[in-house]
Amino acid sequence: MGFQGVYYNSIDAKGRASIPARFREQLKELFEADVLVVTQDRCGVVAYPVSEWDNFLKKFEQLPNGQFREDLYFTTVTPATHCTFDKQGRIQLPQSLREYCQLDTDGVRDVVVVGGAKKIQIFNKTRYLEMLAEAEQRQAEDRQKRFDLGL
Repeated sequence: MGFQGVYYNSIDAKGRASIPARFREQLKELFEADVLVVTQDRCGVVAYPVSEWDNFLKKFEQLPNGQFREDLYFTTVTPATHCTFDKQGRIQLPQSLREYCQLDTDGVRDVVVVGGAKKIQIFNKTRYLEMLAEAEQRQAEDRQKRFDLGL
């Protein structure tokens, strides 16, 4: 199944984010790893097990040269960094990613850690709640698709 769940957390003053114990256990169990590759994605940080990141890079290398490849390289590949866990289950998020994703703006360090199958996403809490409200609104406008899925 992979990573699943929503956890409210915070980033400490040194820029470290705690990854839920359940996700750390799954990382070891499913991916035989204890390292994540973090990069930016939309309005948050996304963290991949190294094997998933390597799979992405193989596909990336096969892309034809062009604007899409250049943009993907600029927005996703170049900001990526490997993060190891400390003894408390935290990873150090680079300042550039924290700033881009507004994870510790104005002294507010509340974040939401979200499981996304083979990746973990970390959002500014305010932005996450806005995105959630937008998604709920879109679903309310098209309830039939949910009914078709049995929800």
